[in-house]
Amino acid sequence: MRKPKILVLDIETAPLKVYTWSLWDENTGLNQIVEEWSILAVCAKWLGKKPMYRDTRKSPRNDRKLLLWVRALLDEADIVISQNGQSFDIKKINARLIAENIPPYSPIRQIDTKLVAKKHFAFTSNRLEWLGRHIAKEPKSSHKKFPGFELWAQCLAKNNAAWEEMKRYNIQDVRATEKLYLKMRPWIAGHPNLNVFSNSDVEKCPKCGSDDLFSNGFRFTQGGKYRRFRCGSCGGWCFGKATQLLKETTKLLLGD
Repeated sequence: MRKPKILVLDIETAPLKVYTWSLWDENTGLNQIVEEWSILAVCAKWLGKKPMYRDTRKSPRNDRKLLLWVRALLDEADIVISQNGQSFDIKKINARLIAENIPPYSPIRQIDTKLVAKKHFAFTSNRLEWLGRHIAKEPKSSHKKFPGFELWAQCLAKNNAAWEEMKRYNIQDVRATEKLYLKMRPWIAGHPNLNVFSNSDVEKCPKCGSDDLFSNGFRFTQGGKYRRFRCGSCGGWCFGKATQLLKETTKLLLGD
């Protein structure tokens, strides 16, 4: 049996540098771009393990080494957890990889905690700042010494104190995302089935892989009757692989 490799990920990007005539209601033309955006920092952690962090502080606009590092992680991962990753983090990584002529990583399954929040709940906010504090009980980091855009500006200016604050900020976002995912996991419909990584015939929770399952009634569908289980580890629900009718018929045929 191989355990699935589950990666929690968050990136920070450098902004575009552009010429502009106004602060309000202005379209910026492509010929007004002075410098393209890039990836400044990446924090990633294997589920339950220590955070790993890399950044571009020596050359803030050169992210190629950082891209090669994060690509290797994604290539190893089976499932990637992120907050707003499907719309932002993963697409931004993909954009920079193809721009740098770096080949794609192996296919991954994604779980975006922001999309989970939108689909299954009606929270006050789906932002990590609120979800981390109120649901995960792991507050998103604030950057008080370099507030707002100043943190990004100072990182681009190679201010080491700003880079240290960026590191703390990035790592804390990943910790908050991991705890948010674990809190949401039993609720996630369509969660990747972890049982596909196991050759065991023992019933296991498809969400967390635990065999600490308790039989609790049946699920009735158009196709049949399935035994229902609750996971004692993550609290999620799952159903038997075979219908109860099929199991009973098999027992009769085998004489058990």
